[in-house]
Amino acid sequence: MRVLAIDTALGACSAAVLDTDLGGIVASESLPMLRGHAEALIPLLDRLTAAMGTPLHHIDRIVVTTGPGSFTGLRVGIAAARGIALAANKPAVGVSTLLAYAAPHLADDPTAPVVAAIDARHGHVYLQTFAPGGRIVIAPRLAPLGEAVRAAAEAPARLVGNAAQHIADGLTALRSLPIVVDARAAPDIAWVATTGAALAADQAPPKPQYLRAADAQPQHAAQLPRR
Repeated sequence: MRVLAIDTALGACSAAVLDTDLGGIVASESLPMLRGHAEALIPLLDRLTAAMGTPLHHIDRIVVTTGPGSFTGLRVGIAAARGIALAANKPAVGVSTLLAYAAPHLADDPTAPVVAAIDARHGHVYLQTFAPGGRIVIAPRLAPLGEAVRAAAEAPARLVGNAAQHIADGLTALRSLPIVVDARAAPDIAWVATTGAALAADQAPPKPQYLRAADAQPQHAAQLPRR
């Protein structure tokens, strides 16, 4: 099975193709960026398919990160994934950004808890925690940073996500040390592909997982009255 993975949720525009028959990634590219995913994604996919030597309609599955993350970035990636899936008549599945961050650490050491956190600004994080073995302890939610620090302090844990260092700083104040701090700006696209390949193909089309309302809201007071 060939899987196309797309991630535009956070600090990178990334795509990769995983061939499960060959047992690895056959093409991959990741561009660090906070804005401009919409302009970068299609040229990136063109380069990826050229490097792979196979058109997109030969892909068996499309995987995309569904958040939490940038509202605009999520819409860009999910729209592209669903459009490619529709054109190629292939399934598209979504992978939580928090799970994508945690996946390599859950695979590397199943004996250690994992705390995945993404910066939600204003003193909050998007948080998910996993017990040893991958069991979910705290489902994805918006939480104050202090709550995330307390969750990480319960047992020596691996901290992952772009807010991992904020939690590590809080643990230092509590004189508690994490096992690992992996604060990369975006998940490893290879693990987005690997995680998505393991999901059931009959899931509903991927939908964004925002976990909070948008910062920019319509100014209802400025709207003209209807006639």
